[in-house]
Amino acid sequence: MSATAPQRAVLRRITVDDNQAIARVIRQVSAEYGLTADKGYTVADPNLDELYALYSQPGHAYWVVVQDGNVVGGGGIAPLSCSEPDICELQKMYFLPSIRGQGLAKKLALMALDHAREQGFTRCYLETTAFLKEAIGLYEHLGFDHIDAPLGCTGHVDCEVRMLKTL
Repeated sequence: MSATAPQRAVLRRITVDDNQAIARVIRQVSAEYGLTADKGYTVADPNLDELYALYSQPGHAYWVVVQDGNVVGGGGIAPLSCSEPDICELQKMYFLPSIRGQGLAKKLALMALDHAREQGFTRCYLETTAFLKEAIGLYEHLGFDHIDAPLGCTGHVDCEVRMLKTL
């Protein structure tokens, strides 16, 4: 009996049926890196189990990565709360180890930035942590610059890496 090769990963917009699967991915990756709810990381987000509803709002979008019928990653874009209306935030970029290193995070981020431009945003902000070295490298490669002070009111108190990109 031969094993079948994994199917090519597909990026698509989130559906309501993806809620539990993407929440599971985010929790698993957060645990892998020690990103706990008590520190204000994404796992503390009260909307984590309802991302479809959150990202169905105007100016919001979220994409999931599906491989072999399973959600294995995702990321999104949303207006930055408590901020100037032209700034959006790249949010909830999480990928299981099995699909890292295949360029899917870059592809998804570029889709999100294109969507942000189409929505009229002129700048994109993000917060992350120094633990996520590969993610920081990707964001730098995409043209994000490090900034000192936080923007908006994200509630991510331990996300000490803040970056901004002109769209």
